[in-house]
Amino acid sequence: MRQVFTGARIFDGVQLLSDHGLIVENGQVTGIEKMAPTGTILKGGVLAPAFVDLQVNGGGGIMLDGQADAGRIAAICATHILLGCAGVLPTLITDSPAATRRVIAAGIEAAQANVPGFLGLHLEGPHLDPLRKGAHDAALIRPMDAADMDLLLEAAKALPVLMVTVAPASVTLEQVRKLADAGVIVSLGHAECSYDLACAYVAAGAKSATHLFNAMPPISAREPGLAGAVLDGTLAAGIIADGIHVSPPALRLAMGVRPQGLYLVSDCMAFAGTDLTEMELGGRRILRRDGRLTLENGTLAGADLRLDHAIRVMVEQAKISPSRALVMATSTPAALIGMQNTLGHLAPGRRADFVHLDDDWQLSQLWWAGVTL
Repeated sequence: MRQVFTGARIFDGVQLLSDHGLIVENGQVTGIEKMAPTGTILKGGVLAPAFVDLQVNGGGGIMLDGQADAGRIAAICATHILLGCAGVLPTLITDSPAATRRVIAAGIEAAQANVPGFLGLHLEGPHLDPLRKGAHDAALIRPMDAADMDLLLEAAKALPVLMVTVAPASVTLEQVRKLADAGVIVSLGHAECSYDLACAYVAAGAKSATHLFNAMPPISAREPGLAGAVLDGTLAAGIIADGIHVSPPALRLAMGVRPQGLYLVSDCMAFAGTDLTEMELGGRRILRRDGRLTLENGTLAGADLRLDHAIRVMVEQAKISPSRALVMATSTPAALIGMQNTLGHLAPGRRADFVHLDDDWQLSQLWWAGVTL
């Protein structure tokens, strides 16, 4: 079956095209051509590739934790498909060795079952710096040992993608080299480290930084730190663009320095895709109020964000071009995980997973292999 979509600008993963139509046949993109309105005529907005989110802690009322199994992972992924994602990395925050093993086993089972939207796993800890623990449990943060390394190397063989967030305080340069050589995407985060040390870990194989500016020291005149290493180099970095975790001026400064390499993450919790206003997570009561997740004392306890909202913040508050904001939610994260040939672009031969964003950058419709959901 041939479908043609017109009436909206089309973002192909690189650029925004006006007065073009997206052509889909049998669930695949077959072309983007200049044409008059015809077929399914949309009322403005933008057609774009479905998003790629590399930091998803939960969704649909479920957190990725030590209770994980393939079914729970599938439910998290299904929630994010309905929020506009082609695929996500379900993310485990610092937990016990037993929980980590269980999540890895569940992820391998999900990969073997070809769970829709499951791209692999992101392990955010436990090998972090207690000085920058953020919302992580300091009692569970620990140095990486030989058993941890063996577990990660085996997981890398069985998962389509494995990303791990680590800090120099808990992981050596040689351990980073081994992980990178095995195809693990090493991301630096939750780290109280110097600029020079961060650069040494990049040279050892680290490819990304986790939630730029958050859980890392601020830039100072004499010590730029990890954030400075990101802004002064080529290290990719996720950013939580809710206007809360990173202020609009800081977003503008970062985007002015780094024309490429920064990508959007939701860093969302189990609240994603639900109307829940509070939840017990990890023995703590989390409240959802006005776009914030907080503890009862008002301390931030996570992000309440989806990627279409992050795109709006980048356009309206960070003041970057729409095409640049869309790149950050699609082709940049796809390239970081080595999936640029299957995700993040609308091009002939690609699966037709795409979204329609209205003129206010709100997700209004989505298609999965050419079928509207």
